[in-house]
Amino acid sequence: MVDTVYPDSTRRNIWLLAACQALLFANNSTLIAINGLAGLSLAPYAGLATLPVTCWVLGGAISTMLASFYMKRAGRQRGLTLGTLFGVVGALICATAITLHSFWLLCVGTLVWGVYNAFGQYYRFVAADIATPDLRANAIAMVLAGGLVGGIVGPATSRYTIDLVQPKFMGAYLALIGFALLTVLLLRFVRIPTPTAAERAASGRPLAVIAAQPKFVVAVFSGAVSYGVMNFLMTSTPIAMQACGHPFGDAAFVISSHIVAMFAPSFFTGRLIRRCGVLPVMLTGAALNLVCIGVALAGLAVANFWWSLVLLGVGWNFLYIGGTTLLTDTYRPEERAKAQGANDQAIFIMMVISSFSSGMTVTSAGWERVNLMALPLIALVAAALAWFALHQRAQRAPA
Repeated sequence: MVDTVYPDSTRRNIWLLAACQALLFANNSTLIAINGLAGLSLAPYAGLATLPVTCWVLGGAISTMLASFYMKRAGRQRGLTLGTLFGVVGALICATAITLHSFWLLCVGTLVWGVYNAFGQYYRFVAADIATPDLRANAIAMVLAGGLVGGIVGPATSRYTIDLVQPKFMGAYLALIGFALLTVLLLRFVRIPTPTAAERAASGRPLAVIAAQPKFVVAVFSGAVSYGVMNFLMTSTPIAMQACGHPFGDAAFVISSHIVAMFAPSFFTGRLIRRCGVLPVMLTGAALNLVCIGVALAGLAVANFWWSLVLLGVGWNFLYIGGTTLLTDTYRPEERAKAQGANDQAIFIMMVISSFSSGMTVTSAGWERVNLMALPLIALVAAALAWFALHQRAQRAPA
């Protein structure tokens, strides 16, 4: 699909960005699989087990707006490369923390790693920026499809490296460095012009004006809540499965399948949006997330965890790509840094809340309560999307 619709330079950049996305999510899926368990093995008490995950997300929340404005000044290529180097440093700190049996140093390491994740979230926006408006959904989807490879490679790597070097988990953290360094190499071949002085100076409308648009509100709300709920359920899954007596290999397989489900639909989500419209695709995503909660509440077998996380992943894909596509219609080129930064800031804030509360909830109240808490949030997303669809129809009616 990419080969037939994009100019050569755009096609090349999209494939490189997709490869970088694959490496980013190979690392991220490894962290998802091991951070909660490593935290549980080192934490002063079980309720803090997912604090390393929270610090990983917090690092992204703190740096995402700064990352966006830095790239506006220095250019996408330089900014993305700098962000990847934070991943190398973060992985080294995490490995050191495991060696020293230091829970708080592990939290520092994941906090630093979160900066890399913040920069990496802009791969999809780079693709949107270089594509024509009618092909933005396809470009975003194709870059996110790179996460499919990461969803397979990351957990598979963690299964082999988790006990490869003692103490446990250290080998898995060290393996992340190789993925990050390969990303640095690939970014050297990305060709995106450095911003001119005029582009760096232009600011456009105030963020408050941009954020007052109903389309912006729905795009950010849907993206942030769907990502928060996905993170809430995903982060607690390895701990819940361990509590049910399922081995780590089963938990790694469930997380791997979930991440594949997050990104495999990207090969056709863009075309679905072009054919059916962005709002129907997003409403389908919300419905799939509601079904996933129903499956999770139906039992504690590995199959329940697997189906629930797969449905969660596909629903997230539709909501996330749809929300990103909606967002690109709400700002002018000179406003992209503030609009994109604000969107990802909201996403990371929701992820901070969800990752920390998931550990508290799953260890104190159980897996059922985790899912019941997610239910009203997804219902709100569905209601917001339905309202906006009616709002658009009402605006078109007079015309």
